[in-house]
Amino acid sequence: MSRYTGPSWKRSRRLGLSLSGTGKELARRAYAPGDHGPNSRSKNSEYGLQLREKQKLRWMYGMTERQFVNLFIKAGKIRHGKHGNNFMVLLEQRLDNVVYRLGLATTREQARQLVNHGHITVDGKRVDIPSYEVKVGQEIGVRERSRNLAQIKDALEATASRSSFVTFDDNKLTGSLTRLPERDELEPEIDEALVVEFYNKKL
Repeated sequence: MSRYTGPSWKRSRRLGLSLSGTGKELARRAYAPGDHGPNSRSKNSEYGLQLREKQKLRWMYGMTERQFVNLFIKAGKIRHGKHGNNFMVLLEQRLDNVVYRLGLATTREQARQLVNHGHITVDGKRVDIPSYEVKVGQEIGVRERSRNLAQIKDALEATASRSSFVTFDDNKLTGSLTRLPERDELEPEIDEALVVEFYNKKL
């Protein structure tokens, strides 16, 4: 399945959730797209609610269905903790997401582009795989030749605060995942239990 390239703002409005994390999609029209968006009264079935929650989470992290399923299966093999919580933590450990959490990009999509284009290093070595799993303590940095990129400078200037499970050195442009996040530190709009229910019926 190829990556979605359509209008992302319409998807955010359909779900009633800012997938970019900026909130811009819902600032003017906080309702579903289409002629009946503001007055829509459609009710979802149990399956529909589960599917909607799965789509919210997958689109939020910008992953293909295959990538998403593979990570879900991997989370199920972790022997401690709840499946849904472990899945959320693995999503947070993706390199593109850590770059976003460090404030080097304003959205996860922008962070994925930085990684894809070779601007990001892990422990001093260039890594261009957005799905790379970052371990606690690994140093994430910006390549020397990429330090003057306008999009990185703009993102850092716009960063007011960072998650408590990451640290960042503004002078060296390096940061790290200091610990694995707790569930209450992650997206409150997501009910991961519905995602687990969805895939338990499918897989």
